[in-house]
Amino acid sequence: MDAELIPFGSPAYGILCGVLVVARAMDFLSTWVATPNLRLEANPLARRLGWKWGILLNVVICAAVARWPMVTIMFTTTSLLVAARNFQSAWLMRSLGEERYIHWMSDRIAEAPAGLFLFCLFAQAALFAGVGGALVWYCGNLPVPFAIGAGTVVYAVAVVFYNLLSFWKIRRHARELAAAP
Repeated sequence: MDAELIPFGSPAYGILCGVLVVARAMDFLSTWVATPNLRLEANPLARRLGWKWGILLNVVICAAVARWPMVTIMFTTTSLLVAARNFQSAWLMRSLGEERYIHWMSDRIAEAPAGLFLFCLFAQAALFAGVGGALVWYCGNLPVPFAIGAGTVVYAVAVVFYNLLSFWKIRRHARELAAAP
């Protein structure tokens, strides 16, 4: 399997599309278990699209992307890592409920030293990116390990990006509450 386009509808396309659909479905399932109303969804676009339009968009993305094996493997890797992260905390989110979880987590982030939160966030991302980067660096000309490594690096970047969005929003809200009379 190389970086070339594969024909739409071919057996290889069917396999790649199927694998990508399963990975995206795991991301959706883990999100639904954690936040059925999408209140806790970190991606503002996904939250805005909602379930129906989000699923439709992802079906179109899967159908289009499955022609590129390396991109498909990158998307699959990232989606599965996101799903695993979602499942890690989904039980807590679901048991507390979306609103209670938001308040609980916001309180924890507001009370934690910003430097500690940021250090832990960047350390976690660096560890994932290190594993992915090592795969990319040492894979030679092997496209599958390269794509898995790149997908892992993309996951690390996404974790930092979406957590920083939430962090800044929570910190800004806490400052506004502290400044209010």
